[in-house]
Amino acid sequence: MQAMVLRTLRTPLAWTELPDRAPGPGEVRVQIAACGVCRTDLHVVDGVLPNPHLPIIPGHEIVGRIDALGEGVEGLALGERVGIPWLGHTCGVCPYCRMRRENLCDHPVFTGFTRDGGFATAATADARFCFPLGEAGSDVSLAPLLCAGLIGWRSLTMAGDARKLGLYGFGAAAHIIAQVALFQGRAVYAFTRPGDGAAQDFARTLGAEWAGGSDDMPPEQLDAAIIFAPVGALVPLALRAVRRGGRVVCAGIHMSDLPGFPYALLWEERELLSVANLTRQDGLDFLEQVPSMGIVTRTATYPLQKANQALEDLRAGRFEGAAVLIP
Repeated sequence: MQAMVLRTLRTPLAWTELPDRAPGPGEVRVQIAACGVCRTDLHVVDGVLPNPHLPIIPGHEIVGRIDALGEGVEGLALGERVGIPWLGHTCGVCPYCRMRRENLCDHPVFTGFTRDGGFATAATADARFCFPLGEAGSDVSLAPLLCAGLIGWRSLTMAGDARKLGLYGFGAAAHIIAQVALFQGRAVYAFTRPGDGAAQDFARTLGAEWAGGSDDMPPEQLDAAIIFAPVGALVPLALRAVRRGGRVVCAGIHMSDLPGFPYALLWEERELLSVANLTRQDGLDFLEQVPSMGIVTRTATYPLQKANQALEDLRAGRFEGAAVLIP
């Protein structure tokens, strides 16, 4: 197998040939057809997320076909197309797992962070944490759904029944979840980097009711807002934009420090929540509905060997939607 490997933090990934890996008990091996590039991958490479397992193969939006089954695997078949997400394993015995809140597990394993991921031609994964994808949709279009889509889905669920929904940071996750929200009959208000007319136009083409800069106020108060950009300064702006009793959901694994803000922005029963990872049930609920939602992912594709370029283009905001690597 070949892979792009992170050996030292804050250095480019290295193209590496590795021995083929056999799946262990309860695991599958997948020949990778596509792997999305997520902002969390940047946070791994940059050392923003603490204690990655180095050397590590990043990537946690994996689409591929099973070519080997480990001992004891049930419910999956050779040749089946599956998706491998960020959450790669949970202990099953801690209080959070027993409460069916495995996204908060005390001893989790994360794909592309503490176990090797999908910036490669093949990957092994815990079979229980692989999602059957069926045959509808291309590999490239499905890859961003495995994190941007799943985290967006969990964030949208946590936003409640908000009819007027603000999305701060209009990248991979927001452009997917905007389509889901519109499918559900919600009105979408898109907030981009100030002056980013291209991103605002993109949001409008998807059906956004309004699009403006993150420092703008929407034309009417929002019921809820989801912050996808990892920028703590957006929290008070979003709180200011939501109505009394409104909700602000912080969707990222990492966010810069929140600035001080007056209590009046939180008062009147506004809520501030965070999303941590996902559960397998989130994946099953979302992916089951994807075929009926008509989601069209905007993607920029790169060969696997160009993973460093994809990461830099993501950092600089040089494309709309999501980057996807193709082995």
